[in-house]
Amino acid sequence: MSAYHLLPSQTDDTQRPSRETERLPLSGFVDRDGYGPRPESRQSNTSDTWQPDIEKSVPKFRVYKQRWFGLAQLSLVTFIIGWDSITVAAISTSAAEYFGVSVDAINWLGTAGSFAFLVPIPIVIYVLNKSGPKMSILIASALVLAGNWIRYAGTRVSSFSTVMVGQVLIGIAQPFVLSAPTTYSKLWFTQNGRTTATAIATLANPLGAAVGSIVGVYLAEASGISGLMLYTSIISSVACIPGPFIPAAPPSPPSAAAAMPQLGIIDALRRLSRNLPFYLMLISFSLFLAAFQATSTLVNQIIQPYGFSEINAAVAGSLQVLVGLVTAAAVSPILDRTNCHLLVIKIVTPIIAVSYLALAFIPQTHSVAGIYLIFSFIGAASFSLTPGALEFQAAWTHPVSPEISSTLCWGGGQLLSALFIIIMDTLAENEPSGGQPAGSLFRGLVFQAIVVWGAVPCALLTGVWIFKRPSASVVGSQDRQPLPAKQSDRKWARF
Repeated sequence: MSAYHLLPSQTDDTQRPSRETERLPLSGFVDRDGYGPRPESRQSNTSDTWQPDIEKSVPKFRVYKQRWFGLAQLSLVTFIIGWDSITVAAISTSAAEYFGVSVDAINWLGTAGSFAFLVPIPIVIYVLNKSGPKMSILIASALVLAGNWIRYAGTRVSSFSTVMVGQVLIGIAQPFVLSAPTTYSKLWFTQNGRTTATAIATLANPLGAAVGSIVGVYLAEASGISGLMLYTSIISSVACIPGPFIPAAPPSPPSAAAAMPQLGIIDALRRLSRNLPFYLMLISFSLFLAAFQATSTLVNQIIQPYGFSEINAAVAGSLQVLVGLVTAAAVSPILDRTNCHLLVIKIVTPIIAVSYLALAFIPQTHSVAGIYLIFSFIGAASFSLTPGALEFQAAWTHPVSPEISSTLCWGGGQLLSALFIIIMDTLAENEPSGGQPAGSLFRGLVFQAIVVWGAVPCALLTGVWIFKRPSASVVGSQDRQPLPAKQSDRKWARF
């Protein structure tokens, strides 16, 4: 159930309504008891009928500046987890030598984190649904603190198993923040800002991975693996400090969507199971997330057999993220204004599939520029899609709470990511063969590209045939309240 009642005139008298203030139309308003406009809103006249006082019966919604503080903290913890999850990916060869294990064992740090993501999914859904994003952030912060310092302890005694335990704890922390952006944006932001807010919090994770890749290479060279883990632990500890001080929820809702009651978890899962378009969204999102994470984790092994260095791998991974962030910063506000999420999904999905097919052949050119270009292209296409896809599935699965569908999508991606890494490692060339050098992941990259192409029909079929948007009685729009005659509902047609 929503924490808010639809009360009239909730704006502060000392503050003028902002541009983002929303009004719930009269036909969508009910009082606390659910019986419609209150008696005092009735105006007497000469006839037996009455006319409601619209100004008294229409509640006002507003946003608060504190929303940026909470969004910043959510993004910061997400950033740190992204850094932690890929700390040694770009220096896998050096890390393997330090711990006296194989490169495949180092890859299992990322794989174990992906599998660990799946463990707390029921708890994540319950926490976000019942306690909200703040509690989720606090739990993630505690797990990040414990995981980082355990990893550092493992490097001090060169114990790979201890490092693995810390990495698993960080993996368990991931869903508590990665599944929170859609819930947080709905709780604090209006419709016109939700996609951008979701983008900021969601894309902080790969940004952390990019920064961690570059910084990790130089810290490892300057201070060794143990020094790298120490600095990472200190930074992670500092990032978690503001968590207890962020507000749990706004004093009043920012929109009709935030004020509406939500389904219980069991009812939501039952309704979600009957939502056919959600299955297409789940498949396509999971495949793209798996391919992106597998590529980020294996970037060093993808290009190193062809004569590229760990520095080249770190730069390629960073460009993948940084170019993607710039693209997302441009696309997300446009999606907020136009709500053309489905159109963008159908255009960008084939582009991403083509990019992963090209990735299988680019390393063979031995061109550094080609490597940087293809990784940048994958990042730009993927990042322009992710926030809009999350907001799109939240809208098309309403009144199911967004944390439920979001967590399931992230979980599917993490599961496939772990499987992709294992399969691609297995398909690596043990010795030169077919013009490919020893250690080449060419066969693995071809496998990844073929599977990713399975997302293309899923995206193109969404909104078509039996996969059209469910009717309002099944899955209504979050803010699709009845509008006055002068305000059409045309903007939702493009969504």
